[in-house]
Amino acid sequence: MADVQGSYDDLFTAVPTVLAGFLDDRDAGGSVAVVVDGEPVVDVWGGFADGARTVPWQEDTLTNVWSVTKTMTALCALVLADRGDLDLAAPVGRYWPEFAAAGKDEVLVRHVLSHSAGLPDWIGPIADLYDWPAATARLAAQALRWKPGSAVGYHSLTQGFLVGEVVRRITGRSVGEFFHEQVAGPLGADFHIGLPAEHDHRVARSVPPAGRDEDHVASAGGSNPTAGAGTPVRVRDGNSVAWRRAQIPAASGFGNARSVALVQSVVACGGEVRGVRLLSRAGCDRAREEQVRGEDRILGMPVRYGLGYGLFGTTLGWGGWGGSLVVLDPDSRMTVAYVTNQMREPEDDRGLELVMAAYDGLAGLRA
Repeated sequence: MADVQGSYDDLFTAVPTVLAGFLDDRDAGGSVAVVVDGEPVVDVWGGFADGARTVPWQEDTLTNVWSVTKTMTALCALVLADRGDLDLAAPVGRYWPEFAAAGKDEVLVRHVLSHSAGLPDWIGPIADLYDWPAATARLAAQALRWKPGSAVGYHSLTQGFLVGEVVRRITGRSVGEFFHEQVAGPLGADFHIGLPAEHDHRVARSVPPAGRDEDHVASAGGSNPTAGAGTPVRVRDGNSVAWRRAQIPAASGFGNARSVALVQSVVACGGEVRGVRLLSRAGCDRAREEQVRGEDRILGMPVRYGLGYGLFGTTLGWGGWGGSLVVLDPDSRMTVAYVTNQMREPEDDRGLELVMAAYDGLAGLRA
C-alpha cells in the first residue's frame, strides 16, 4: 500500500486508507483533511508533486484547486454582507456602475453568486484572464445570455471576476488581498488567490488524465468544466507562471487540504474557528439559502445553488476541475477537503469516497 503521511484520529482510519488506494491506482499525489468542531481529525498527504513521480508530496505542498477557489471568493462576499457593506439583493451596478451596460442593470449580486446572472462564458483571450482591468472591462461590456434569475448556468471563470470586482469596489482591495488580510491571515491558512513567487517551489503542477497531455481541456459535461461556449482553458494554462500570479477568483486558488478545510470550517462551525470569528451564525446560514434550482445549462445536470456554494441535501460545497473538493456539513460541524494534482476523467468519484469515509469516522466520534 502507498505510503501516506500525516496524522489522524483512529476513528477516521478509513480516510487515509482510501487516499492510499488512489495512490496505488497511479494517482500522482494529494492531501486530505477532515475538521470537526474546528479541530483537525485527519491531516494526511502522499504521493508525488510531479507527473514523473520524482518529487514527493510534502506537508506544505500546494496545488491549484481550480473551482474550489469559488468557495473562498464567496466567503469574502459573505463576510462583507455580514458586516453590512454588501447588499446581496442589490444590483451589481450599484457597486460597479460600468457593469450596468448592455442591459445588465437587473443583475443582482445574488444572481452572480448563484450562477444565474446570465454571463456564464469567458469570451476572450486567455491572456486577458491575467489582466484584471481587461477582464472586468470585457465582462462589463458583455451582453447577457438570459434574463437574470430566469435560468441557471455554471459561470466557471466569470463568477470570480464578477464577485471579485464588487469586493474591490467596496473595499479598495483586490479579492486576493482582501482574502489574505481578512480570512486566510487571521486563520493562519496557507491558501492563496494570486500566488507569490516565493511559494513556487511548493507547487504541485496539475497532471492530465491518463492518455492526455497538457493541451487537455475540460468538456462541457465534466464535473467542473472550464469550457462552455467560451474560450477553453488547457491544463498547461493552469500550470503556467502567469496563472499562478494572476487573481482568477473562480479558478486559480492554490492551497492544500489542510488550508481548504480550515477556511471553510468557518461556515460549518457557525462563523468561528479557533477563537477567530469571521461571520455571525446568520451570516453562515445565508450561504445555504437556496437561490436557484434546475437544469444547469452549462453542466447539463440538475443543480441547487446557494450563495456561492452548491447545495447537496443538508451539505454545501464545491469541487474543482481535476478532482479537488470541499464539503461542509454545518449540522455535524464537519468539513472534508480533498486536494489533488492528478486529474481523472470522465468518471471521478474520489472526493465522494473520501467524504463517505469521513462520515464513517464521524459516526464513531458521535457514538
